[in-house]
Amino acid sequence: MPDTRTHTVIDSPIGPLTLVATGSGLCGLYMAEHRHKPDESTFGARSDSMFGDVQEQLTEYFDGERTEFSLSLAPVGTEFQQRVWAGLRTIPYGQTWTYLELAEQLGNPLAIRAVAAANGKNPISIIVPCHRVIGSDGSLTGFAGGLERKRFLLDREHGGVSEVLF
Repeated sequence: MPDTRTHTVIDSPIGPLTLVATGSGLCGLYMAEHRHKPDESTFGARSDSMFGDVQEQLTEYFDGERTEFSLSLAPVGTEFQQRVWAGLRTIPYGQTWTYLELAEQLGNPLAIRAVAAANGKNPISIIVPCHRVIGSDGSLTGFAGGLERKRFLLDREHGGVSEVLF
């Protein structure tokens, strides 16, 4: 029997964030207008009391006080997606990699498109830092929460003082 899901919605500098968890850990972090967001009926009952650690660590991240997250994560995806999402967690704070670099890190430089697709379906944005992946030419490409949010997150991590977006 699958873990029962619960969710909450918190405020952030990039707008409301929906957090979804099971007994195994955080399985979703979705922004407003999030591409690839599951149907909200799968999020379970709302429980604002179960997300204290996640909310605290996200607040510290947005305040520039946290560069790594220490949370139990339970993303649901294929074996390949899980490998890509684990690879994303190795990209250091304040740095960016290209899709090619991520594919090479995973041992298959020919898998650029598959890596990009898995990156785009990352269910735990920000904490699993898919925003740190850019195009080979250095351009900001695809982000499930929109390029404006991606730019905000990267600016924050590079020491820029970004204003609240939403």
